[in-house]
Amino acid sequence: MELFIEVVGWIGVVLILSSYALLSLEKLGPKSPIYQWMNVVGAAGFIINSGAKGAVPSAALNVIWMGIGFYALWKMRAAR
Repeated sequence: MELFIEVVGWIGVVLILSSYALLSLEKLGPKSPIYQWMNVVGAAGFIINSGAKGAVPSAALNVIWMGIGFYALWKMRAAR
């Protein structure tokens, strides 16, 4: 189980850093569903990892980060 938690955390790192890099390189836009999903899933990985390790501030930050991503996705869907 510990290995699973580590892998999920590292997947979260890769997703969030990749989404930021793609945004910065203008390969994705902030209103791109792919960008938002990368952040939502990445934050979920951080929530699992930091929650399991007792890192409450990190888990709380990522719950909010995930909420912002879901809100952005909801707004995009409503605009269609």
